[in-house]
Amino acid sequence: MGYQIAFISLGCDKNRVNCEQMAALVQDAGHIVVDDPEGADICVVNTCGFIDAAKEEAIANILEMAALKEQGQLKKILVTGCLSQRYREEIKQDLPEVDGLLGTGSYTDIVSAVEEVMSEGRPEYYGDINNTFEDGDRMVSTNPWTAYLKIAEGCSNRCAFCVIPQLRGKYRSRSMESILAEARELADGGVQELILIAQDVTRYGKERYGRYMLPELLTELCKLDFHWIRLHYLYPDALTDELIDVMAREEKIVNYIDIPIQHVNNGILTAMHRRGDKAHITQLFHKLRERLPGVVIRTSLICGLPGEGEAEFEELCQFLRAEKLERAGVFQFSPEEGTEAAAMPDQVPAETAQRRVELLADLQSRVMDDWNDSRLGQVAEVLCEGFDEEMGCWAGRTYADSPGIDGTVYFTAAGDVPLGTFVPVLLTSTEDGELVGEIDSWEDEL
Repeated sequence: MGYQIAFISLGCDKNRVNCEQMAALVQDAGHIVVDDPEGADICVVNTCGFIDAAKEEAIANILEMAALKEQGQLKKILVTGCLSQRYREEIKQDLPEVDGLLGTGSYTDIVSAVEEVMSEGRPEYYGDINNTFEDGDRMVSTNPWTAYLKIAEGCSNRCAFCVIPQLRGKYRSRSMESILAEARELADGGVQELILIAQDVTRYGKERYGRYMLPELLTELCKLDFHWIRLHYLYPDALTDELIDVMAREEKIVNYIDIPIQHVNNGILTAMHRRGDKAHITQLFHKLRERLPGVVIRTSLICGLPGEGEAEFEELCQFLRAEKLERAGVFQFSPEEGTEAAAMPDQVPAETAQRRVELLADLQSRVMDDWNDSRLGQVAEVLCEGFDEEMGCWAGRTYADSPGIDGTVYFTAAGDVPLGTFVPVLLTSTEDGELVGEIDSWEDEL
C-alpha cells in the first residue's frame, strides 16, 4: 500500500537536494509524494540546525505539523536533517508529537522509516555522517529551468564559529563520473541554469583525487546543454588561478562568485580559523575584477564574533565602502554550543552585535543601490520566471541574481513571455531596490 507523503525542506539548498533524494526514494518504493501536508499520511520535515534562527524556524514548522496531526489532518511526523542530528534527545523529550527521527547520515533510510512509523513504530536512524550515499535519484523541486547539483558533502574547514562539521561530517567529494551523469540527466530534462553547490566547491576533488578538480569538472559541464552555470560557495584560499582561467574562458559560467569571507580584520580572521588574511582577500577581489569583466561578488559577513571591538568593526565597514561588493549577507554571531567561538572570552553583547548588523546592512544597501543605478540604460539578459500579479509585469533574474538570495528584475512585454527563456531587457529604473525594465527587441529575438 502506498502512503501519501509530504516534504518540507528548510535551510540551505544542500538540504533541499537531500529532500529531493528522499522524495525520489519513497516514490520509487510505491508511495505518493504530495505538495500539501494537510490530508497526508506522513509529513517529513527536513530541518536546518545551523544557527538560532534556523532552529526556531524548524521548531515552528514541526509545531505547525503537530497542530495538523491533532486536528486529524495528518497521521505521522518524521523529522530529518541537521536539527534531528544535533538535538536528538531534546526533540524526543520536548516534541512528543514527532513520530520518528533521521539524522544526516540516514537520508537513504527514509523508506524503512516510513514503513516503520506507519506500523506504529518510532524509527530512529542515525548512520555514519562521514560516509553517506550521495549519488541516488532525485525528484527535482525547483522550477524546471533551474536545478542544484551537489558535488560534495560535509566540511573539513573547522571554522571556530561553525557547527557544520559536527552535523555533516568531513568533506567528501562525489566522483566526477556520477556528477557528470546526473548533470546530463538535468540537461536532457531541460534545465538551463545549473547551480553547483557544496559547503566549499573550490575544494572539490582534493581529498578524493589528490588535487583540486573543480576546473576540470567545470570544463566538462560546459560541454553540456546548459545556458548558465553558477557556483556556490568558493573559499578565497582555494580559488586558484587555474579556476579563474576556466571561468574567464567558459561563457556558460556566469561571472557571479559567492565568496564567504566572514570578516577582514586579521585578528578576527585568525580567531575564526579562516585561511588567508585581509591582504589576500583584497588582492583576490582585484584579480577577479580584472580577469572577469562585470563580475558580481557576493559574500557573507559575521558581526559580533568575540573580540570584535569598534576598531575591528570599523575596519570591516571601511572595506565594504572601498570594495563596493555587489552582494553581501550580514549575520549576527550566534554562539553555537559545541563550537570554539561559543567559549571564547570577550563575548560581544547581543544588542551590540545586532546594531552592527543593522549598520552594515544599511551601508551595503547604499552600495547596492548605487550599483543598480549604474546599470540603468543597459540591456541585460534575463531569465523569465513568471508573471508577477502584484507588479503587473513579468519577473526574472540576471546572471547577478542567484535564486532565492538576490534581486528580481521586473519587466514589461507586448505579449506573453515563455517561462524559462532568456530575454533581453532594457533596464530603465529601480523600485524598492529592484531593477525595472522593458523587453528590448523581443520580436527580433524570436
